[in-house]
Amino acid sequence: MTDTASRTGSVLRHTVRKERPAPVTRTALYRNAAGHDLGTLDLEPTVFGLEPNRAVLHQVVTAQLAAARAGTQSTKTRSEVRGGGAKPFNQKGTGRARQGSSRSPSMSGGGVALGPKPRSYAQRTPRKMVRLALLSALSDRADIGRIVVIDDWKIEEPKTKDAATIVRKLKLKGSVLVVLGQHELDAERSFANLPQVQTTTFGELSAHDVLRSDWLVFSDATLPSAPSDFSGTHVTAEATPAEDEVKPAKAEAAPAKAATKATKATKAAKATKATKATKAAAEPEVQDDPEPEDGPTATAESGEEAESDA
Repeated sequence: MTDTASRTGSVLRHTVRKERPAPVTRTALYRNAAGHDLGTLDLEPTVFGLEPNRAVLHQVVTAQLAAARAGTQSTKTRSEVRGGGAKPFNQKGTGRARQGSSRSPSMSGGGVALGPKPRSYAQRTPRKMVRLALLSALSDRADIGRIVVIDDWKIEEPKTKDAATIVRKLKLKGSVLVVLGQHELDAERSFANLPQVQTTTFGELSAHDVLRSDWLVFSDATLPSAPSDFSGTHVTAEATPAEDEVKPAKAEAAPAKAATKATKATKAAKATKATKATKAAAEPEVQDDPEPEDGPTATAESGEEAESDA
């Protein structure tokens, strides 16, 4: 075999790497809930300024659509269809093709050959590919100017009329994808009855949802600021408790843990004492046998007793 370094005039395919352009800075419309124009807002280049990777987009969107399939379709094979125990007609003399069972796939009412069975259509997709596909979809929408950022929704209670007014004043035509925070339940319920509006949370945002919508609406709280926001763990910053809230909780839990440990130690000591007392009561007391008195004294005493008896 020849050394790859000595080859001339040929390029190995695994050594070819496509150079992609550097991220560019794109802008989005910045408005309020009343529809007033507040200017433009610069978007993060590493999130909205990439060149879309169409191959990764196709693979990830296909995997997401495949994972959404139920996979519950089922057909019966010839062994599962009822009947077919006897030979339907004679082997010869009928002029028909020979048949051994009426449940054959070639017979009416028979089983299905190579039919579908319940299965999972889910495909394994690496997290980096999922994130790259999402960033590519966001960059595509930013490139054609279909991203709007709102300062605040101003929705204090679930009301479809308020949500419809906001969409009308924003002058968004076509399908709209609204990205909400995890705790903006009033806004989510307000947009639920609008057929042209689809809502999703920041942690559930996917490339397929972005591509199937004409407009993408963020708020100041949900606008991504770095690619690390889409780590694939679906955990947002607002869902994580603050350190100041965690520390008092741990401080309050410490005395309770200490008390629990003391109670367990006391119970263990009592159980040990009870076990020892039970064993002591069950064992019989062993008395030491008196040692026999040997020697001349014992012999003399026994002789005196014999003479007195005589």
